[in-house]
Amino acid sequence: MSQNVVLRRDGIAEGTLFAVLAAISFSHMLNDLIQSLIPSIYPILKTRFELSFAQVGLITLTFQLTASLLQPLVGLYTDRRPLPYSLVIGMGSTMCGVLLLSQASNFPMVLVAAALVGTGSSVFHPESSRVARLASGGRHGLAQSLFQVGGNVGSSLGPLMAAFVVVPRGQASVAWFSIAALLAIMVLWNVGRWYGAHLSARRKTKASARPIRGPGLPRGRVVSAVGILLVLIFSKYIYTASLNTYFTFYLIEKFHLSVQSAQVHLFVYLGAFALGTLAGGPLGDRVGRKYVIWFSILGVLPFTLMLPFANLFWTGVLVVPIGLILSSAFSAILVYAQELMPGRVGTVAGLFFGFAFGISGLGAAALGGLADRTSIEFVYRLCAFMPAIGLITMFLPHIEGIRVEAQGEVGSRGETEPI
Repeated sequence: MSQNVVLRRDGIAEGTLFAVLAAISFSHMLNDLIQSLIPSIYPILKTRFELSFAQVGLITLTFQLTASLLQPLVGLYTDRRPLPYSLVIGMGSTMCGVLLLSQASNFPMVLVAAALVGTGSSVFHPESSRVARLASGGRHGLAQSLFQVGGNVGSSLGPLMAAFVVVPRGQASVAWFSIAALLAIMVLWNVGRWYGAHLSARRKTKASARPIRGPGLPRGRVVSAVGILLVLIFSKYIYTASLNTYFTFYLIEKFHLSVQSAQVHLFVYLGAFALGTLAGGPLGDRVGRKYVIWFSILGVLPFTLMLPFANLFWTGVLVVPIGLILSSAFSAILVYAQELMPGRVGTVAGLFFGFAFGISGLGAAALGGLADRTSIEFVYRLCAFMPAIGLITMFLPHIEGIRVEAQGEVGSRGETEPI
């Protein structure tokens, strides 16, 4: 790919570094492919260990909580002390989780494996999101979308890998996916080298960096705006938890599909989700992130309301616009929050990725318990109304026309970062 890069006199590259973005997006794909294997093999684990839906939800809760609780702490720490090679360490934890999952002989071992994968995710996401922003050349929405779409592509491939690799060969075949983690470690080692060199170059020019200036909103207004964004994340990820965790069970129970056929339908939804992610960031750069958030959260409502009453054919059709529209918001929300809080890239990424993961885990556990007491179909009828919470987007401040006037964000150790 062409990189559209200009070198300043101090040796720091300006412009959008597509090679770095491609590397971090590829690593994100491998990371999330591995993560998506966990919910993709739930039918296998449920049968082998005779799990209830509540126990299935507990697996998701374990993974998501280890990811969510650590991510803000990792982001806060690395805002002050960036750790270029922490990406490699995080992926190493994920690889250990995969190997343990392939050999797990009881339910507690499955939970430990899920926790290791979640820990790897908690290290990976804040720092890789920072790398994407550093390489953005000012095109923040585009960079976050390219980073995010890698993860979504990986998530969509997970069910296919489960259907055609794990289902025919059994739980032990999960170990093959440690090769993907090893490949990601190799790529991330090179990303870490670039990241470290980039930080070293910026330390030399810290004295020339101008002070950070945000959008000029009062502190209370910023806090309330972040709170609104987190509520939007809540509505989005409760609904996505219902699809990511229980869609295969829904198809099997309502339409009597085989596990493989249900996984293919899940792949269609996740593929659409990936495409929507790719579109959301660049659209936010062009038309404004608030408008993208409006469209993504509320625009999906008619389709979610129709889904519980659709036959198999229309279920397959409806999950495509649901995936496309719903996924377009996250990149816009993340960049909007980073613009509200300049100089806190890692903290914002850790907070929002962590909150999204935590809500997904809690939502999956709660929805699993509800499904045990009622039915999977009732869960989908209830979740169909979640996107209506998007009406609170009207209370977000309009900051699109306010330009953040600074050449760099300066951390406590003097590193600068383009905003």
